[in-house]
Amino acid sequence: MQFEIIIMELTFIQKKIYDIRGQRVMLDFDLSELYQVETKRLNQHVKRNIYRFPEEFMFRLTKMEWDGMRSQIVTSSQKKRKLNDIPYAFTEHGVTMLASILRSAIAIKMNIAVVKAFIAYKKIVLHNHDLAEKLEQLRQEMYGQLGEHDIHLNQIYDVIENILDEKINHQTWNDRDRIGFKQ
Repeated sequence: MQFEIIIMELTFIQKKIYDIRGQRVMLDFDLSELYQVETKRLNQHVKRNIYRFPEEFMFRLTKMEWDGMRSQIVTSSQKKRKLNDIPYAFTEHGVTMLASILRSAIAIKMNIAVVKAFIAYKKIVLHNHDLAEKLEQLRQEMYGQLGEHDIHLNQIYDVIENILDEKINHQTWNDRDRIGFKQ
């Protein structure tokens, strides 16, 4: 039973991990929901400790990125957010750093779960990458074999067309108007 709860928790967290700018990140409002703090308070803690969050740990989305995501993401936190408030995106390292500034028991527990979710996400991505490579290899082999079959099929079609052409020529010869004596 406990194992099922952990799996459900990890799945729920993994759905809140996005690929932005080639990095896997979580957005401030999703983290505040998990840590059970207001987004405003989470961002205040971050701003007070901004030296702990270099660009590779956290960045603010561009308006274009946010507009593109906003249509896809529907959460209660986002509905409360002002339209001009663009969220922060935290990388795995940024999420880990959050644990050092948010010291509540819930934040620490959720941070452990979030780090586990990032690790599971990496495993899925690596596994999918291996599958993608194998599929590409199969596709190449299939096209190689289909290429040979295409050549054989084209040869068969040519022979069939030649036979049909001969039959049409033979039929027109038999159906021609005859010249000469009729019997």
